[in-house]
Amino acid sequence: MPFAQINDARLWYDSFGSGEPILLHHGYTASRVNWMPVAERLADRYRIVLMECRGAGESEHTADGYTFEQYAADVIGLLDYLELARVTFAGHSMGGGIGYMLGLEHAERLDRLILMAPVPSGGIGEINPELRQARLEERRRGDREAILQRYRQQRFREDVETEAWFASRADHILGVSEGHFEGSEVAMRSLDLTARLAALETPTLMIAGGVDSLLPANLADYQALPNAVLEVVFRAGHEVAVHEPDRVSDVIDQFMLHGVVNATTLLERLQ
Repeated sequence: MPFAQINDARLWYDSFGSGEPILLHHGYTASRVNWMPVAERLADRYRIVLMECRGAGESEHTADGYTFEQYAADVIGLLDYLELARVTFAGHSMGGGIGYMLGLEHAERLDRLILMAPVPSGGIGEINPELRQARLEERRRGDREAILQRYRQQRFREDVETEAWFASRADHILGVSEGHFEGSEVAMRSLDLTARLAALETPTLMIAGGVDSLLPANLADYQALPNAVLEVVFRAGHEVAVHEPDRVSDVIDQFMLHGVVNATTLLERLQ
């Protein structure tokens, strides 16, 4: 597997397929696995770049750097390493927060932005202290069964939410670094970019899950973006690419081909 030394961290990445490049970034306590069903479907038309952030997957468990600013800098560092001047960036969940940061701070490196069930631009808010402590304790004692039980209780797609998938999710939760597990949660709680969204002019595709608790926040963020289109996948929860990979792949392909087409862009044709 290829690795690159980026900003003092050994980061895992892969690149395959050919065509216009799309960089796919995973979410909190996840890895490339969450994007693979979509990556495999798009690789015949696009160059797919996958990366795993510091502290997750096969990337180095660094002592620090678990902030959106650093994650965005690591993306830029990988683009430089791969000699990619511009790219379409697709971020899921926490990766969507990185997408917001890239669109606001590094727009010159983006052709398009894809936000899939992104962390809200105003942060995830405070977490129930008892629930947070319980999850910390689960991780510290390596309690896979408690994690699996929580996933089983929320299962609604038996076709894809298999025991093997839940086991993979539990392994990822237990496998990320302590710095990532705690630091990234703090970063997601304190994210405060809502007031700046009107300045994010990169053509943007928002993909939301109809069964995802983040749907209301995603809709609000979509409405604040000046140059965006929206897709709500009604039988998908937070793991949109796992629940509906065919639909997500098709929507991304259509966005790559046609860009932003909405009521506003149609009205502009009449002026």
